[in-house]
Amino acid sequence: MDTLSRFGYVLVTSQRMQGVLLLVFSKFCHLPFLRGLQTEKTRTGLGGYWGNKGGVSARMTMFGHPVCFLNCHLPAHMRNLEQRMEDFGSILQQQQFEGGTASGVLDHDVVFWFGDLNFRIEDYDIHVVKSAIDSNKLPLLWERDQLNIAKNSESILDGFLEGPLKFPPTYKFDVGTHTYDTSSKKRKPAWTDRILWRLRCTGSPVPTHNAALQRGLTSWLGGATKVVQHSYRSHMGYTCSDHKPVSAVFSLHFPFKVDLPLVTLEYVKEWTKVSDATVRFTVMSNFQRSSWDWVAIYKVGFKHHKDYVTYVWAKADHGSQVGYKEDLPRDEGEYILGFYSNNMNTIIGVTSPFQVRTLPDIFLPVLFNEQRIKQLLSAIQFCWIFFLFS
Repeated sequence: MDTLSRFGYVLVTSQRMQGVLLLVFSKFCHLPFLRGLQTEKTRTGLGGYWGNKGGVSARMTMFGHPVCFLNCHLPAHMRNLEQRMEDFGSILQQQQFEGGTASGVLDHDVVFWFGDLNFRIEDYDIHVVKSAIDSNKLPLLWERDQLNIAKNSESILDGFLEGPLKFPPTYKFDVGTHTYDTSSKKRKPAWTDRILWRLRCTGSPVPTHNAALQRGLTSWLGGATKVVQHSYRSHMGYTCSDHKPVSAVFSLHFPFKVDLPLVTLEYVKEWTKVSDATVRFTVMSNFQRSSWDWVAIYKVGFKHHKDYVTYVWAKADHGSQVGYKEDLPRDEGEYILGFYSNNMNTIIGVTSPFQVRTLPDIFLPVLFNEQRIKQLLSAIQFCWIFFLFS
């Protein structure tokens, strides 16, 4: 969060199962269009009792399209190919989501499947594998990669796609080095760490039945849902693990986008006094408000939805306006406003960044009232002494 927040990314959701961790980040401007957030986890270690193996997932509708991210850690060793496939099938069967049309993982328009999948390279011994790596003859190894073979024979993998493996196998290395395993076990190098994707055969139906959407709530882009992979690479410079990390960059093209927020915020573009700190908001007719909704002030670069400067409740019986009287930003800079929905457990409305220029004038009488300052200092001194001797 510390690193990505500097680039405008906010933690959307997370799920952890022992060492298997999934974090989903988004640019803050996209937050209102990521809805229906749910997470799941499935243990498959020790017959389903231990979470050292299994899968964690996060699903959401992204601009109106169901998308699922599934991170798996499957059984190790060459001989356990069948067990890997069984565990993957068990994960898909057990992970079910509430509401909407995408109740299972494979019901989503787009699925990203990744993790330490533990598939190995068959037939060739360790010397042949290392020689192919050293001479950059990686296509020779692709042919005997268990996952590549399984995609042609296992129905459960129908539709899953993967970019070409143009980087060396990412497992197993001596920790702290770039040297493949020199221990007594001498594990054969393998592409255990993978990133795949899958498109549903028929994507989400175009919502022509909804007249409100037709009047402007949706951007019509045409075509079909597409996933384009721009890069797929390993990061061989890291030596803190016996694996090398793998990353991929994708772009998604949707035939239409639901791109109007459920809540629109109206505000003064520059705050120089307390009276500027008033926010009006308009909610869509299909949005169900809660007494626990709130509108928060965030400093640009915030990390997650609770990383606010301050907030006020936006209760339904309080109308459609809120104001801030206390705990206003004391530092000049860029801020944004965000409307958090308790029912949806996410921010559903954000503003563009705006400027806070000076200290709020609620503090000015104190700054220029000498008598009041002396009273405050005396009270502070008394409280400090009381604390020391209580």
